[in-house]
Amino acid sequence: MHRVLHPAHWPKASGYSNGVSSRGTQIYVSGQIGWDHNQEFKSDDFVAQVDQALQNVLAVMKEGGAEPEHMVRMTWYVVNKEMYVNNLGPIGAVYRRLIGRHYPAMSCVVVAALIEARALVEIEVTAVVPD
Repeated sequence: MHRVLHPAHWPKASGYSNGVSSRGTQIYVSGQIGWDHNQEFKSDDFVAQVDQALQNVLAVMKEGGAEPEHMVRMTWYVVNKEMYVNNLGPIGAVYRRLIGRHYPAMSCVVVAALIEARALVEIEVTAVVPD
């Protein structure tokens, strides 16, 4: 199983874990963007693209036998910091609906652009399915 790594004297992490240790089969999910399984964008809305990108991550994880609770690392790449920060509530609601209250070690990076011009967010994940 996974163990959250959090120094006792640090303030509580909110919406992420500072670190995670784990043993088992490792699954590496490449960056998933907000298009559907046909590689078509259905929306240019940031939250809608987050929703689709997370669904894509979960679909790839499922192919490897992983569930949301097996995620140990997640990296978000966003093209606009304000779009992300101004939508934390709706993003959190989408996250909890799809993933629940499991918070892997996470990073969020603002980038100048993503390869697909319409993509507003790209999410990559590492998961570990316990032995």
